[in-house]
Amino acid sequence: MTNEPYDLRKVLKELKEMPGQYHETNLEIDPHAELSGVYRYIGAGGTIKRPTQEGPTMMFNTIKGFPETRILTGIMASRKRVGKILGHDYRTLGHLLKDAVNHPVKPVKISRDEAPAQEVVHLSTDPDFDIRKLVAAPTNTEYDAGPYITMGLVYGSSPDKSISDVTIHRMVLEDEDTIGIYIMPGGRHIGHFQEEYEKLNEPMPITINIGLDPAISIGATFEPPTTPLGYNELWAAGSLRNEPVQLVDSITVDEVGIARSEFILEGEILPHERIREDINTNTGHAMPEFPGYNGDANPALHVIKVKAVTHRKDRPIMQTTLGPSEEHVSMAGIPTEASILNLVDKAIPGKVLNVYNPPAGGGKLMTIMQIHKEGPADEGIQRQAALLAFSAFKELKTVILVDEDVDIFDMNDVMWTVNTRFQANQDIMVLEGMRNHPLDPSETPEYSPGRIRFKGMSSKLVLDGTVPFDLKSQFERAAFKDVENWQKYLED
Repeated sequence: MTNEPYDLRKVLKELKEMPGQYHETNLEIDPHAELSGVYRYIGAGGTIKRPTQEGPTMMFNTIKGFPETRILTGIMASRKRVGKILGHDYRTLGHLLKDAVNHPVKPVKISRDEAPAQEVVHLSTDPDFDIRKLVAAPTNTEYDAGPYITMGLVYGSSPDKSISDVTIHRMVLEDEDTIGIYIMPGGRHIGHFQEEYEKLNEPMPITINIGLDPAISIGATFEPPTTPLGYNELWAAGSLRNEPVQLVDSITVDEVGIARSEFILEGEILPHERIREDINTNTGHAMPEFPGYNGDANPALHVIKVKAVTHRKDRPIMQTTLGPSEEHVSMAGIPTEASILNLVDKAIPGKVLNVYNPPAGGGKLMTIMQIHKEGPADEGIQRQAALLAFSAFKELKTVILVDEDVDIFDMNDVMWTVNTRFQANQDIMVLEGMRNHPLDPSETPEYSPGRIRFKGMSSKLVLDGTVPFDLKSQFERAAFKDVENWQKYLED
């Protein structure tokens, strides 16, 4: 197994050898709301409505309406599990991804007969072609706009094919060959490419790649300035595995797919065409998003026309995620940590020891920064670090600054800092009129008249829980004796 290229199946083999990290069931499950409803209790975590918990990744082997397909969820719904998957300490995954971005390994192309993802081919010209019968896309809730692809990595290129990139988007199946895709305004590189195609009045060829090695899924969620236009995030994924991601030419469109995917959907984003997200259900909702709320159905999604569906022949795995789950925190939060570390290491080297984007912020809205002050000249550098964090990631809303004796992965320790090393009249910074994430429901003019002009703007917050350097001696934690062999008392 060690010589096999990495893909989802190789990772699952490894997880099966790790106690408590993987579970599968043969009980029949309905992909419409039931599957997500079950995993909510077992291991979703994140900002999901309680009760929920950290638990194993789940493979559902018997899917109602899809006898040949399995569905996997939650493979990254635990930071500790992500650490095991990548063979790295979960506490410093941000550092690992920062290094991966800075030491890219570019993909390689293989032939179609070598690509597992193209073992079975369904063409849109085939009789009875219907993506809703070929792709076991679940719904998160009973009120979703439709069945969603939530873990589909979209691969696209500029019109002249000089640069390419990958991005994860929410995509809803609308009819037998139509998908609605949400491309966030002013967002990622795929959106930039699509705008170029639209100016040319030409369809944009893309592939949607489902069922991937988590190294690819996590590597694909970087954003500028860490990965500027021209940087393909598959380069970072290759670095994480120290082996290139394998690509393959598509069958029906002028684009490549990820050759070791479970499914590849080939299609085109149509120019100047839009579709209402909930056109089939009229629920008014899209699906639950990372802040923990049901998103509003978008009135004008971009339109993908699907030309082909290819997949593996041996019970292909549909990979999905619950919108507000811990899995989103891993995919969005760890690369954001890397982006922040990348910027602060250049601007104020050695002053930020570590960064954590916790589930409370869905991986995007909050970061905790561990600060190292060496002398009086470093006083105030912690607030400079907070401003750099906002520069590194525009969707960040809240920064909490703590000293190096605080465990940033323990929210009790973090909040202890806010309660004992913090005074609200002097340790709060509020930055108004800044751009943030449009899925935060508090970012509307109605919520804050006169302060928020347009949806997606926000006031940003810094809580400085670091001790002033000249007062450090007054804030030393109670010292307990270090006992190296303490575990023996649990063994008798």
